Amino acid sequence: MTKKLIAKPLIKKIYADLKNEISTNAWNPHLVIILIGEDPAAKYYVENLQKKGMKKGFKVSTKLFDPAISQEQLLNEIEVLNTDSNVHGIMLQKPLPKHLDESEIVMAINPDKDVDGFHPLNMGNLVLDRDGFVPCTPNAVLQILDFYEIETEGKHIVIIGRSDIVGKPLANLLLRKNKTGNATVTVCHSRTKDLPKHTKEADIVIAAIGKAEFVKADMLKESAIVIDVGVNQVEDPEKGYKYVGDVEFEASFEKVKAITPVPGGVGSVTTAMLLSNVLKAFKKCVSS
Repeated sequence: MTKKLIAKPLIKKIYADLKNEISTNAWNPHLVIILIGEDPAAKYYVENLQKKGMKKGFKVSTKLFDPAISQEQLLNEIEVLNTDSNVHGIMLQKPLPKHLDESEIVMAINPDKDVDGFHPLNMGNLVLDRDGFVPCTPNAVLQILDFYEIETEGKHIVIIGRSDIVGKPLANLLLRKNKTGNATVTVCHSRTKDLPKHTKEADIVIAAIGKAEFVKADMLKESAIVIDVGVNQVEDPEKGYKYVGDVEFEASFEKVKAITPVPGGVGSVTTAMLLSNVLKAFKKCVSS
């Protein structure tokens, strides 16, 4: 196993497989991204996703809405996409304006087009180990573990963060009776007492707390494997800003057995998992 668990060789394989399957079958999977407002980071991500998707054979459209859009208007727009047979996947780009009820909007998306995997039906399927869309970031973590042949069975895995989009679904996935499961999982969070005690005992630490370089090297044991889910923008004297993870990378890299970088780690695989979900949605649509 390489010490730096980079995404590049993994996503190269995923994208090649997706492109080959689409071109071989002359398929046209269509993803629609709902983008509200002009948030620069969101806009940048959407534009990159659009370019990546189109290169692999996907049709990627963006529905841009005014930030003043009402809840009712947005729900009506989603219903139009739900009933459009030429739309196979719907993605809701965040953040949303504060006046919108995110949970109601997620509930309104057809579960068969919910490529983010956040609809309660898909979350329920995940917990019950049934077929459905798996949220992209937790799935990206599993793909990295599998690609680099990191054994999880019987291992003690500590997840730092209990969000609905990463921590909770990931904990359930790691408990499954399969190759990337069968782990003993501890979920830590802001109210956990003596966090270093837990992380020092972990064979695998997955940091998903959203705080720049929160996890220090002295919180990890030397044989640990670290998966850093965090992406945080911090000031940089030369470039103005840079992106770092939730783990103090340089010092941790010297100490641990293996670690994912930021950027170039989990985030890159997350995008590939989204497009993989779009293809799955397309195949579900054409087979029904």
